[in-house]
Amino acid sequence: MTRTPGAARPEEPSEEEQRRALRSALDVADLTLDELWLRYFALGGHADLLEVEGHLHGLMSLPPGEANVLAHALNERLDELFTQRRVPHRPPVRRGRTGGSFAALRRLVEVAHAAPPDRLPALVAEAGTALGVVVTVHVADHEQRRLWPLLPAGAVAAGSLPIDGSLAGRAFQTVRPLPSEAEGVLRLWVPLLDGADRVGVLEVRVGTPAELHDPRLREECRWLAQLVGSLVTSMSQYGDALERPRRTRSRAPSAELLWQLLPPLTASNGRFVLAGVLEPAYEAGGDAFDYSLSETTVSLAAFDAMGHGLLAAVLAAAAVSAYRTARRDGRGVYDQARAIDEVVADTFPGSSFVTGVLAELDVSSGRLRYVNAGHPAPHLLRGGKVVKALAGGRRMPFGLGTGALTVAEEALQPGDWLAVHTDGVTEARDATGAWFGEQRLVDLLTREVAGGQSPAETARRLMHAVLAHQEGRLQDDASVLLARWAPEPQGP
Repeated sequence: MTRTPGAARPEEPSEEEQRRALRSALDVADLTLDELWLRYFALGGHADLLEVEGHLHGLMSLPPGEANVLAHALNERLDELFTQRRVPHRPPVRRGRTGGSFAALRRLVEVAHAAPPDRLPALVAEAGTALGVVVTVHVADHEQRRLWPLLPAGAVAAGSLPIDGSLAGRAFQTVRPLPSEAEGVLRLWVPLLDGADRVGVLEVRVGTPAELHDPRLREECRWLAQLVGSLVTSMSQYGDALERPRRTRSRAPSAELLWQLLPPLTASNGRFVLAGVLEPAYEAGGDAFDYSLSETTVSLAAFDAMGHGLLAAVLAAAAVSAYRTARRDGRGVYDQARAIDEVVADTFPGSSFVTGVLAELDVSSGRLRYVNAGHPAPHLLRGGKVVKALAGGRRMPFGLGTGALTVAEEALQPGDWLAVHTDGVTEARDATGAWFGEQRLVDLLTREVAGGQSPAETARRLMHAVLAHQEGRLQDDASVLLARWAPEPQGP
């Protein structure tokens, strides 16, 4: 659908005019009310049969978007009955698509390919203009507390929006488009994703209530948001303009090293979702995690290097690099652990060590194989509750000698969650010296999973709870890696 900005829109019929037209069309459509409702439902309508009947007789009103779907269903029937026969012809194999949303997305891809990162906000605004809407990109800061606008050069600076306590933030949390009519401005907030990883939200301003609830426009905006989310991530690799708004203060060199090493905070293969968070975002030194997803196997690892600052970051980076090399060579959990031992012991002689958990899930059988090198035990959640701590596979921390190495096994089921955390989570202390503790961790995981939160949102809320317990400043790094095996394909 192409909208020309500034052009006069055709006057929209009133609700009563549309209702009269619906009744008149139904009289000649040779459809029962049940048959009409089935057609309406097949097109994506959400109202039930009684609501549709009530709308047709003026007893109640459907939302504008639902009324338009009902009209669409009737118009399709009228086309079936009254469309004139056409002269037979052979259509071209491929039809050119030069206008509308396809053209806007194609131009964005073509131009962004050779553009510097600081030009992206203007390119996205141009794509919005081609769709007849006004678009602004908002990216989440690394603490995942606020959404910051990316504005074209020369634009008037705008303030940030809280992720907790705003409709934009709610769209970010739930990964669902949400309409807004606040302050008389019609907006659609669309989640900005790079794959399954939450990048921010797209603000789409429209001119009429009908557009706000237009399913076609929502689909176009979702396509645009997916493309822009990928562009924000990819273009950040060769420039700093898109990264600066996501930082609320300077980052320590140790944290810079680790953040460049981390995979995306969230990833999914359709059935299995992984999500991690690392704090403090600007001073982390020793915690890290990594993972790999395929159709048949899920591999994950979490590490906690001894010490603090840059030396701890280098030690953690060495462990992650050894793990990745062994995993990408096709070696299993046992050999991955041996490889990490060798790298840590050979590179950092003496008493340097790294704790960690290595795990690998065979999706076809549900068999989880894991090793725990001096790390807190992972928690298994089933049916929305923590059912056990995985206490097997214990061995010395990496770098302190190989010794006995046993790979433990656990049978997982679709619907299960796995929570891996570092001791910085449970050992965070408040002003009185009280630990955050295992029980708070278990209670929070249980509450968020029961509330239907995604792994990404659960990890965000857990880390904010840990920070709040320690009054906003951690004395040790804290990280969590959550994995969910969904019964059916799901989003992030």
